[in-house]
Amino acid sequence: MGRLVDVDNLVDAQEIADRLGLSHRQNVDNLKGLPAPLGMWGKTRIWDWSDVQAWAHQTGRLSEPR
Repeated sequence: MGRLVDVDNLVDAQEIADRLGLSHRQNVDNLKGLPAPLGMWGKTRIWDWSDVQAWAHQTGRLSEPR
């Protein structure tokens, strides 16, 4: 069985950009060490925000929980 994920925590590149204060969703592709997406929803890559948030805290890109 695969990993269980709360669907409310799923984010796409635009949501990651918004939460990290990036100007464009394309900038997400330039983030070194960003966790791999969980998969695709149609043509859109999706991540578990808790994975991205943990990475962002570790790399100093996010200082407050969201």
